[in-house]
Amino acid sequence: MTSAQLLDAHTPPTPGLPAAGRAARRKAQSSRKRSLAARYLGYVGYFVGAGLISGAVVHHPFDPDRYTRIATYGALVFLAATVLNEFLLTRERPGLPRMLIVIGSSLLLSFGIGMLSGGLQHFDDFPIRGAVLVPAGIVVSFIAYVIKDADTPTRRIFSVLGLTVVAVAALAFFGLREVAASMESTPGGGHSHGTGEEPAADDHTPTTTSSPATTPVPGISGMPNPASTSPAHNDGHADH
Repeated sequence: MTSAQLLDAHTPPTPGLPAAGRAARRKAQSSRKRSLAARYLGYVGYFVGAGLISGAVVHHPFDPDRYTRIATYGALVFLAATVLNEFLLTRERPGLPRMLIVIGSSLLLSFGIGMLSGGLQHFDDFPIRGAVLVPAGIVVSFIAYVIKDADTPTRRIFSVLGLTVVAVAALAFFGLREVAASMESTPGGGHSHGTGEEPAADDHTPTTTSSPATTPVPGISGMPNPASTSPAHNDGHADH
């Protein structure tokens, strides 16, 4: 056959292609429906883990053992959500070095978010501690996110954006410290979460005991008073 005949020749359509395409689409839709629960758990896990860490970071001095356990649980929940979102639900699986970087930066990010949110939420309760947690959380969360993001080089930490974040954190520290100092100087500033002593109740309240009223009995006008009718003193000298 000549080249012109080859160009004019029509290739018959393959009957199996449309069916294969529909099957692939149905398979993709079914897989996406099954992954809805996993994506939901991964999304919620971020917030639950950060919430546990935020409460533990703020209240840690009151009960170190208890809130250390709570912070550990929050970190594990956050890491589980990271593994689910970054490794199991993604199409491209990263290598082992990148996996370790993501896990470590996610752990750092969870504590940064916890410090920031916990310091803001409980600033009225613990102003001095909140003035430190908020700026520290800003810096830690930014550094951790830059390390975690695969599309962002780590040198961006020292870029103009990084310097802006540090400046914002410094302003937040000095501003919140002044606010905390003014709150501590006012009576009743801060919240003790049950550590302060309650004012003692005043036990010296005057007690008035009312004496029973004596009502006269009708028909009996002159009742002899035992105190006034004492017997006469007889000394043996009779009156003449």
